Amino acid sequence: MGINEFTSPSIAKLFETLQFLMPIPLSDVERKMPDKLSIEKENLAIELGFLIADGFLIVQAGQMDKVEGLATQMNAYGKALTIGDRVNRHAAPMLEHAKKGEVEQMKKELSAMQDDVQMELVRLKDSDLAHLISLGGWIRALEVSTVAVDKQFSVERARKVMREDIADYYTESVAGLNPSISDRANFTEMRDILAGLRHEMLIEEGKEPTKEQITEIRAKAKELAELALQRAK
Repeated sequence: MGINEFTSPSIAKLFETLQFLMPIPLSDVERKMPDKLSIEKENLAIELGFLIADGFLIVQAGQMDKVEGLATQMNAYGKALTIGDRVNRHAAPMLEHAKKGEVEQMKKELSAMQDDVQMELVRLKDSDLAHLISLGGWIRALEVSTVAVDKQFSVERARKVMREDIADYYTESVAGLNPSISDRANFTEMRDILAGLRHEMLIEEGKEPTKEQITEIRAKAKELAELALQRAK
């Protein structure tokens, strides 16, 4: 079904970068989710990926007071995707770990949630939705990471963002979705941006990433996030 190291548990792996990129300028990376749940499962899946990624961001920033609201949102998305039990089994322990300030246990629970949810979707023959959860998490991770690096640039920090192999993977992942999804205007635009990022993130031998490159990738990451959360009219 194409589930590999980037689709499970990709969000956890990608957000490990946050430990290196701290402090994260939280006021610059806040993103409000849509007020109402979509009736389209592909929207729900990619938005759930954003929420799981935000869970890592909240935990990394020590904002445990936001965990309860996040868990409530996750449960609503899980129920709408008919995988509520898979989400709830991890959302409940998250609240307990948050009360105790157990950061590492929170991260493990978020990672396990993504893994559990994606495997259940594959079992239900909804592998496209599993890929979309992963894609949503990666886009959110890229958005947050590029803001952090752009605000406080260094070559070493920039290298954490320049992952052309991952951009290449997601370009192919979007192209491989069911045409009812991949042919949507926002997904077509996302695929084009991802294909461009694959080249922009490539570091030529003997060269170092530049501040200008990061600023450009940051702009593309923001555009990707806005397209990912764009619902079909």
